[in-house]
Amino acid sequence: MTIINVNFPTGRISEKQRVLLAEALTDAVLVPEVGQFCPPAREGFQVHFTERAKDYMAIGGKLLSDQPERDVITLNVLVMDGDWPNDVRKEVIENILRSLTTILEVPEPSPSWWVSFQVIEDGSWGSSGGVLSILDLLKSGVFTDEKIKAIQKNILG
Repeated sequence: MTIINVNFPTGRISEKQRVLLAEALTDAVLVPEVGQFCPPAREGFQVHFTERAKDYMAIGGKLLSDQPERDVITLNVLVMDGDWPNDVRKEVIENILRSLTTILEVPEPSPSWWVSFQVIEDGSWGSSGGVLSILDLLKSGVFTDEKIKAIQKNILG
């Protein structure tokens, strides 16, 4: 289970770009999370796009509507506790920024694109009427054996 929240000024990302980003951002996290490209695993991912008027966003204490044009996008990635050492988190963030750069057709990421990565502690995620653990998902067939062992080691010790 992964949720990716994308926040941006109204009109910055077109519907066509959202279609492409929905899949690209999912895969940017999916491969590092399960250890392989596995399209059926996409069902455990949600991408939420939120447009905000420029007078509802601020940088440096000033509304965007009161500043020179800035390319502002924030992405918040929420993942279940699993196997997320710093090198894997770095890979996810770089995958996300590369996907954004490609799909939004800009030469490089804006300094005002910020990505946050948050791991939800095991036992703190609910779905289907109850609490869900990453351990519940390991028999789904989407995780590599190597990833299963790493997740079990991290969660179970």
